[in-house]
Amino acid sequence: AMAHNLQVFQPRRVREPSFIETIKQLSPDVIVVIAFGQILPKAFLEIPQYGCINVHASLLPKYRGAAPIQWCIINGEVVTGITTMFMDVGIDTGDMLLKTEIEIAQDETGGSLHDRLQELGGPLLLQTLDQLEQGSAVRQPQIHEHSIYAPMLDKKLGEIDWNKSAVEIERLIRGLAPWPSAYTYLDGKILKLWKAEVVSTTAEHSVGTLCDIQKNEGFTIQCGQEGLLIKELQLQGKNKMDGSAFLRGAKLNVGSKFGQPV
Repeated sequence: AMAHNLQVFQPRRVREPSFIETIKQLSPDVIVVIAFGQILPKAFLEIPQYGCINVHASLLPKYRGAAPIQWCIINGEVVTGITTMFMDVGIDTGDMLLKTEIEIAQDETGGSLHDRLQELGGPLLLQTLDQLEQGSAVRQPQIHEHSIYAPMLDKKLGEIDWNKSAVEIERLIRGLAPWPSAYTYLDGKILKLWKAEVVSTTAEHSVGTLCDIQKNEGFTIQCGQEGLLIKELQLQGKNKMDGSAFLRGAKLNVGSKFGQPV
């Protein structure tokens, strides 16, 4: 915006009366909100003639909240998309306008899905604004009973519980890549896991232990159900590397334990 000499306002809090008054003086026809981290007050939402429009990265009413992209992967959804909606004082609870959807790939990460959805958001927003201008936009109330909340991410969420199934853990790894990342501990050091594959195991080993080594691919950790073949990882203080490279420098054996730091 600054590069194109457009006016930019960066209030610490959008609830500040002086900022609300500034926006009122501009008399906007419509306000568009994308990935904004503050809740807009009613006094702000009532300013534009055609309302405040939000571009949300999920198929509402599923995955309202701050992290819809990551949570749909973590929860194993196969389809997601973009929704444009009128904003109200709730968190992503307003009437919907348009939707577009895409399939979630089996190797999808939070980062790759973010980039794909980003490409869809712009065209859908333009279509929405055209309909508002032409008076053809149709409001669709959300069925609140069908809503799912996607809370904000934090680093603690990424700590792996090996009692969970390999399927659940593999989805967590993909959903939290590139941030905040899924991790475990090895010899007291943080070990981030970037890529893994669900594999069958004999379940003779306790959860969180190394149960198989495949020198050309990586190593398998026993989970609550099945195992997880670790293909890409990053030890604390080191660069990201594939599982086979890690094995060449690490002293790992069947029975090595992963989990809480000593």
